[in-house]
Amino acid sequence: MKFPRFHLGTGLVILLSYINSYTIVDNQNIIIRVATPEDKIYADTITNEMESSAMARGTGIAKRSPEYISRKIDEGKAVIATTPDGTWVGFCYIETWEGEYVANSGLIVSPEFRKSGVAKAIKQKIFKLSRERYPDAKIFGLTTGLAVMKINSDLGYEPVTYSELTQDEEFWAGCKSCVNYDILMSKERKNCLCTAMLYDPKDHYEPAETKEHFEKKSKVYERLLKIKQIKFLSRFKKIDRTGNRKFKTVFFNLFHL
Repeated sequence: MKFPRFHLGTGLVILLSYINSYTIVDNQNIIIRVATPEDKIYADTITNEMESSAMARGTGIAKRSPEYISRKIDEGKAVIATTPDGTWVGFCYIETWEGEYVANSGLIVSPEFRKSGVAKAIKQKIFKLSRERYPDAKIFGLTTGLAVMKINSDLGYEPVTYSELTQDEEFWAGCKSCVNYDILMSKERKNCLCTAMLYDPKDHYEPAETKEHFEKKSKVYERLLKIKQIKFLSRFKKIDRTGNRKFKTVFFNLFHL
């Protein structure tokens, strides 16, 4: 395990605090911790994996540059996973809007470490960091994956409509690089392929309750996610004679039955 160098006089308290910021994934040589400036060497790898992963899924994410990732690391708003020898494993960062909303964004895990529980451990770590830094903020996320929905449910998130998310233009501008941006705008930012989930510290169910609810409804959510993909990407996209896209209107919210 590699620790950063501390200046003389920094004190044992700071060192212990740094050590306690580590999470060791069960029975694996994977360390999950708050990222430090030394971790900016992984910025290119992280952004490249984000892009290739989105292309493989056939869905889009807000594209981020290595400079943006580096800035999040400098601000202490990122969590990284590595092996003891320095191999990059995973990453996630915090974004804030209006002083009221926080998102744990850009969750990505290296292909060789997927399906090992790393993603869940990273989400738990970034969620804890968000609650420590912004105890009164609403924490939300947008996802196209059932696995991420399950992780969020285990933390206490609930599925919500897009109207309950931040309306900050800067947040929605981040979706412009997503391949599904036309769909989002055609729905007047009320719906898209992503599912919105929210944790409100002032009004929320306990994690055990949201976890139980998700387990009961998981098949329903899985089916609705597939419906979204099929209908939004095919039936709802119509090409007129001029080559312009037209979209039918969806008169129901897929996740409020």
